[in-house]
Amino acid sequence: MSFSRPGAVDLSSLGNAPSSATPAAGGTYVVDVTEQTFQSAALEASMQHVVVLSLWSPRSPQSTAFNEVLATVTDSYDGRLTLAQVDVDANPAIAQALGAQGVPLLVGLVKGQPVPLFQGTADEADVRRYFDQLLAVAEQNGLTGRAEPSGAPQPGPSDVEEQLDDPRFAAADEAFAAGDIDKAVAEYEALLNQTPGDTEVAERLAGVKLFGRTRDADLSAARAAAAENPDDVAAQLLVADLDVSGGHVQDAFDRLIELVRRLDGDERETVRERLLELFTVVGIADPRVASARRALASALF
Repeated sequence: MSFSRPGAVDLSSLGNAPSSATPAAGGTYVVDVTEQTFQSAALEASMQHVVVLSLWSPRSPQSTAFNEVLATVTDSYDGRLTLAQVDVDANPAIAQALGAQGVPLLVGLVKGQPVPLFQGTADEADVRRYFDQLLAVAEQNGLTGRAEPSGAPQPGPSDVEEQLDDPRFAAADEAFAAGDIDKAVAEYEALLNQTPGDTEVAERLAGVKLFGRTRDADLSAARAAAAENPDDVAAQLLVADLDVSGGHVQDAFDRLIELVRRLDGDERETVRERLLELFTVVGIADPRVASARRALASALF
């Protein structure tokens, strides 16, 4: 039970904010995990007990409904494992780092190490079988601790409906859910042309483009190619994309700003445009973006 893409899983740069889960009446062993809380609520927790990551999307009712099945099964283990739910739309770096090709996706964590379980849904009996196998792997590695119950909210129908209210995104979301990235990009680009100042559309477009560029990439091979060919713009851009996807934001910005300093003409403009797109992915409010914008201005002028 191991990943087939060595080096593709790099979650070490995700945040380490304290988990906000609080005890709930009756107790539950389900938590919502974000990029900011991943270190404490998932990786560090997996040093004490087994953690199961459930990657889901509010655009996939199937994955939302399956979380309810997973929660029921998880709670029946009375703390031998916890279920960490990850909304991939809100936390793309986790999905990218795990090489997620679709949702739902189940991945175990044992002492910080990922153990692939399965993609798609399964009935309750099969879920228990996978969980039992994961617990056996954990026991073989000396991990036998139990979690304390918490009360993190689980995604329900009202949450999904709220996020699906905007009909503008229906066509793009449907294409993305079906794996048609080109169509999703075209739909978002059409929306952005209609409303050029719409930040949400711009962020969605940039995120889908990034996913499309990196979903089939091999991190180790990409890094090797970039190291061997420092002047290969495409190779450098791919590593920067993968770095942002894996949470190494500053490394990506530094790589491309240094490239801007060394290039001119069309190649320089290509790198500048990619940087601006990655700024949108990371978020204009992020202090690393503000710093990188100043560095980019200096490199350009």
